[in-house]
Amino acid sequence: MIKKGIGRQIVLQYFIVVFVTLFMVEVIFSLAIRVYYYDTIYNHMSTHSTWASDFFQKFVRLNAERDPDYFTEMLRTFELDNTELMILNRKGEVEASSNAFQADKAIQTSDVSQAAAGSVGKWVGRQPSTGEMVMAVSTPLQVRGENRFIVRFVTSLEAVNSNLMKLSLLSAAVCLAVLALVTLFSIGLANSIVKPINNIRAVSAQMAKGKFESRIKGNYRYELGELAATLNYMAQEIVRSNQIKDDFISSISHELRTPLTGIKGWSETLTLGGFDPEETKLGMGIIAKETDRLIGLVEEMLDFSKLQQNEMKLVISRVNLKELLQETMLNVWAKAEQKGIQVKLEDRTVQNITVVGDGNRLKQVFLNVVDNAIKFSNENSWIHLVVSRTEPEKVLVEVVDTGIGISEEHLNKVKDRFFQVNHQGGGTGLGLAISQQLVELHHGEMDIHSELGVGTTVSVKLPLAEPEEEDLESTDTTGESAVSAGDGPDNKSGPDKEGEMR
Repeated sequence: MIKKGIGRQIVLQYFIVVFVTLFMVEVIFSLAIRVYYYDTIYNHMSTHSTWASDFFQKFVRLNAERDPDYFTEMLRTFELDNTELMILNRKGEVEASSNAFQADKAIQTSDVSQAAAGSVGKWVGRQPSTGEMVMAVSTPLQVRGENRFIVRFVTSLEAVNSNLMKLSLLSAAVCLAVLALVTLFSIGLANSIVKPINNIRAVSAQMAKGKFESRIKGNYRYELGELAATLNYMAQEIVRSNQIKDDFISSISHELRTPLTGIKGWSETLTLGGFDPEETKLGMGIIAKETDRLIGLVEEMLDFSKLQQNEMKLVISRVNLKELLQETMLNVWAKAEQKGIQVKLEDRTVQNITVVGDGNRLKQVFLNVVDNAIKFSNENSWIHLVVSRTEPEKVLVEVVDTGIGISEEHLNKVKDRFFQVNHQGGGTGLGLAISQQLVELHHGEMDIHSELGVGTTVSVKLPLAEPEEEDLESTDTTGESAVSAGDGPDNKSGPDKEGEMR
């Protein structure tokens, strides 16, 4: 007995379809073979009755007046095996018969009445005297154009019906055999579907319990194969995400422990007292710096949490993109100076570029991108911020560096949350993930192209704001600004003739 489930449903549906089909075939076959046999018998007797009628016409013309026993000649000439030949008058009374036992009453079956009316009659029914199934065929016999007599052939159908029953039983046995084979086949088919499903279900149950190392084994085809591959891929991604999460916890623990250690050490040291003002100022500066670092880490995680829960609120306004990029360059100036990296802004547009968005969040995006470029660039190299118009309604900002680059293996994962190419580089691994989502909140796009050992280009495409009159005025002739090692805020000069910030 097949237990309840999809296997039973498959077998039951196959069984019903095949059973109904075979039943219809059996019924049609039985009716067709019965009609064929009955028509063959009828055609045989009808042909002989027509011959008898033609013979009677000739015989009457030649001998009727001189030989009143012409019925005897007809019975002898046209008698068939296993068939009774009768000559009736119009009233259905038997005038002559090949059977020694003649009916004592007139025959009133439909074939006789049809023959009396001038047509060939057929009747199938039970013989009143014997109760057996018979077929009767009657044809009128004419004398001088008048229907005077009827020739009637009667044959038993018992043998035919017996043969028909045997054929029906044989065909039914064949149908049952076919039904049994189809049922066995459907059980095998159901098992071929149910077993993989049960296997997939069992492995899925293990995954639900946290055993993500489990994998669905077997080369399944079609949808089942796709389902198995999807679940295996899901488990693989969960394992990878868990590993990334573990790495993140380890990394963030280190990131938090380092500034906390500095804060704790200097606070305990300063508590002892006895330091001159310079040393106290140095210690307080370190505490403030490490505190800012902690605040930055916490804010980064809070930003990511808000983005994941769709709770990030943007303060929308018109933002001058060039000014925002210049501010970004000033913010990273000190870090770039330490490595001797020159950061240059190259504006390829002929007018001020204005976008609609949250200036602080957009600045956060570019700060993160440029900061990464500095972190992974070699000393005494350069970073270009290129602003251009590639589409009528959009502006493209490219941050191009000549740093260490990213391998193809890691390139598709760098924007994943918690992912870090170099875990010793510090950070939470959330910067690019946050930047990606912030850009998308501004209806923009962010792409990363990189080649290991050559450099990386981060492209940020943003929609332009509706133009206003002040946006149409050009404010820079060369479109080029730079912050380079050795130059910085201490140099109080403003932009020179070439538009460079020194």
